[in-house]
Amino acid sequence: MSRPPRRDCAAATAAPSQYDIDCRRCTRLAAFVDDVHEANPSYFCRPVPPFGDGAARLVIVGLAPGMHGANASGRPFTGDHAGILLYATLFKFGFSTRATSSGADDGLRLLGARITNAVKCLPPGNKPLPDEIRNCNSYLSAELASLPDGAAILALGRVAHDAALRALGLVGRDYPFSHGSQHALNRGAHLFDSYHCSRYNTNTRRLTTEMFESVFASIARHLDDGACRAV
Repeated sequence: MSRPPRRDCAAATAAPSQYDIDCRRCTRLAAFVDDVHEANPSYFCRPVPPFGDGAARLVIVGLAPGMHGANASGRPFTGDHAGILLYATLFKFGFSTRATSSGADDGLRLLGARITNAVKCLPPGNKPLPDEIRNCNSYLSAELASLPDGAAILALGRVAHDAALRALGLVGRDYPFSHGSQHALNRGAHLFDSYHCSRYNTNTRRLTTEMFESVFASIARHLDDGACRAV
């Protein structure tokens, strides 16, 4: 089966060790993405690259691309419901030049922020298997290794939380997940937790706009405090 052409995602700034557009480590995921591409030839249908500032002080870790969202557009949280709240909040707190992300070529830029996923490929039913999360973790590990002092990591959901800890070489039981929690890491960095901004969570009001913005307010305070200490 022919593969989709390689797309130049100009805003994706990850180094090669952090991303491989031709990665097919996970047999199940590779086969599923091939099937989705056959049904949707215009879709990106590759591992989705991180998007944003390569030297970002805020790194947002999601779960995995959505079938008709990032898997189609080639940009994390773009084209699906989950991105609506995320990009609006990034814009409100000064991390984005626009409040909506409509496509990889829409000119939107992230400011001091980067968005990535625990799993770079579309999983069936939005549920990657534990082995698939582990297979992809080396990419996240390489990405988080470049965090500057005093950085912030925002984990969207428990899977992203656990993947970030694994990537940092930390033991999950020492850093329990709960919405709104934050955990001190090395070199002044902090891990912040939020429920995932999925349609299920927002429609059921398990996650409200106010709850999500409260987490971002905590992140902004942390980054502002770090900037003041560095002066």
